[in-house]
Amino acid sequence: MSPFTGSAAPTADWEHVRLQVADGVATVTLARPDKLNALTFGAYADLRDLLAELSRERSVRALVLAGEGRGFCSGGDVDEIIGATLALDTAELLDFNRMTGQVVRAIRECPFPVIAAVHGVAAGAGAVLALASDFRVADPSARFAFLFTRVGLSGGDMGAAYLLPRIVGLGHATRLLMLGEPVRAPEAERIGLISELTEEGHAGEAAQALARRLAEGPALAHAQTKALLTAELDMPLAASVELDAATQALLMNGEDYREFHASFMEKRAPKWRGR
Repeated sequence: MSPFTGSAAPTADWEHVRLQVADGVATVTLARPDKLNALTFGAYADLRDLLAELSRERSVRALVLAGEGRGFCSGGDVDEIIGATLALDTAELLDFNRMTGQVVRAIRECPFPVIAAVHGVAAGAGAVLALASDFRVADPSARFAFLFTRVGLSGGDMGAAYLLPRIVGLGHATRLLMLGEPVRAPEAERIGLISELTEEGHAGEAAQALARRLAEGPALAHAQTKALLTAELDMPLAASVELDAATQALLMNGEDYREFHASFMEKRAPKWRGR
């Protein structure tokens, strides 16, 4: 995302999510524990806009997405989303569905890794938020459920039909999106849906540790790796190799590449600057 901004000042307070930033790590918490962090129109919009703002500021080098209370996120709020959309016309429904997709694009396109810290339920849109993240760190209580067909909608919501086969394969993705059955942590780890399985109650702690590790590393290298992983999903090999070559040539002119060489010769740890 472009670092250039217009006249609007950075948002001082986010109403629908909680944001904390420390030492280059942003923690975004879905904070409706009484509703299992069910999403509202405002929560979707806040996530979309918050990720765009953090991407422009360039001070964040890793982000943890977490849920407060008993679970990660139960998906769209039954009253405030499902009930409310019944009163919308087609144009309004298209605007809403495009907004939810913009949240997924923002997660995939932001220039820093996103780690979902999953405990308890990650259902519907909550499962897709975790799916769109670069890492899914989960504890044994985690269960993922892509529930869209169970409410009479397509399982391919918010990019799920694009992302899920690329992570778990077409066969598993077809089963999960068609049937909407919950996938508990052991199976999720077996099919590759979980990046790291922690001990009970330690998903948040492990996600923070991973975020700090990433934030202390070469931020520009991480950003370009993420960008290439996303871009090359739809490229033939020849185009991918050429894009890799151009990217490496640019990074080889950067300060971090020179810093690695200097630190190696001086037998010290590199001091990454993200440049």
